[in-house]
Parts: sequence; structure tokens; C-alpha cells
Amino acid sequence: METIAADTDPYAMTAIDLNAAANGVTVVPSLGDLTASSPPVVDLVLVGDLFYDQDVAERVTIFLERCLEADIKVLIGDPWRAFLPRTRLQLLAEYSGPDFGAINRVGPQKNAVFLFEPESQRGS
Repeated sequence: METIAADTDPYAMTAIDLNAAANGVTVVPSLGDLTASSPPVVDLVLVGDLFYDQDVAERVTIFLERCLEADIKVLIGDPWRAFLPRTRLQLLAEYSGPDFGAINRVGPQKNAVFLFEPESQRGS
């Protein structure tokens, strides 16, 4: 099984390598914007905290729709950001923890894990 970790930030590649080494796992780093291409050939896509900006959220949602069309399961971890596609999500778990993007908030916040679902599945 191969694990791919993608990010658009070159510094994230170093963090990916360090985290993989600290956890004794092998990760293939991928520098670039995956949303601009076809989904990779994988079984599962994990998305972490990418719904902080409307433009980014729209690009990510379109990419995740392509993932579903390719029969790829999608899980999203997010601290309930403003542009989260809530109508497409099934809440799987919720945890208290920090929200590193929320400068004005102090103390633990709610972080959640969701299953991203096709539009046709919601409400059924």
C-alpha cells in the first residue's frame, strides 16, 4: 500500500518527511495542486482543513466530486470552517482540539471528521 501526501507549500514537503520519519512510515510527497488534475489512483482521499477560503473550497469540492466519480472514498477533517460543504457531509466523529487557523479563539475547539457524499445521496 502506498500513501501519498500532497501540498502546494514547499515547506510542507519537509514537514511530511519529518512526520513520516517520526511515525516510522513511508509517505510519497507530492508538491502541487491536485485539484487541477484527475484524482490519483487511490482507494481513499483524506482532506485536512481546506475549507478556509471560498475559492479554495470550491476547487477542492469539485476535485472531491471527481474522486467520488472515480469510486474513491473521501474523508474530510475540518474544524467547522465557514466554507465547508455541509450539505454533502456525514459527521463521523467530533473531537476537541486546537484550531491553529483561528487567531482570536482560545482553548479547545470542535474538530470533526466527515464522509463526503455524492449530492444524490444526501437526504435519502
